[in-house]
Amino acid sequence: MAFVPLCLEIIFICGFLVFFAPLTAGIINFGNISGMALFALLFLLVFFRSKFFALFRENIFFRGVSLFAAVLFLAFLVISMAISVKMIAAAENPPPNGKTVVIVLGCRVKGETPSLMLNKRITAACNFLKENPEAVCIASGGQGADEDISEAECIRRVLSENGISPDRIILEDRSTSTDENIRFSKEKMLENGLDGNAAIVTDGYHQFRASMIAEKYGLEAYAIPVKTSLWLIPTYWLREIFGIIYQFVFG
Repeated sequence: MAFVPLCLEIIFICGFLVFFAPLTAGIINFGNISGMALFALLFLLVFFRSKFFALFRENIFFRGVSLFAAVLFLAFLVISMAISVKMIAAAENPPPNGKTVVIVLGCRVKGETPSLMLNKRITAACNFLKENPEAVCIASGGQGADEDISEAECIRRVLSENGISPDRIILEDRSTSTDENIRFSKEKMLENGLDGNAAIVTDGYHQFRASMIAEKYGLEAYAIPVKTSLWLIPTYWLREIFGIIYQFVFG
């Protein structure tokens, strides 16, 4: 019988390390913090199982709190699975034709150099723009305190260096969030007489929330998804689930 708890402990340690790994690259967000906390708690529950069950039997308040937490956790799992299906479907929604507005959502810039995630978004946008010469691009993203140029300017520079005419690139350099990315990009579309549909370039896990926000601002959104490094997916996927729940409740 001791074999099963040992296997669970190993699984929970591995789960903790999966969410810990991004910390080694300086990535810390609600996704890996909550993931580490969850697996640490599950490990402790198994490791101290005899004390937990004794307290569960003897203390009615502890029993009530534990059952309430278990119900919340199960509800979160069900909601997360439903959201995950939506996230996967949203990433598989390509634009119906090449004559569209491509909105590249900003991401971190290191000095004047795009981060790995931003560079992947720029590459995906560049490939689409080369294959569809009628498409125009909105480079979206403001300048953070630790960035030497705006994310929009970084996107514009790299696209230009890779053969995309500056005449096809519109800058939106005020936004500080996904909501502002899309809202301010919609304003740029209206200013330039562009129609109300757009292909959003962002990571695949991010497409569903981006499409929710686009719909809020009257945009018909399609997806140009970017692949995320496998070892980062759990952290960003979990963070995105919380972001989508927040969007449903407060968006």
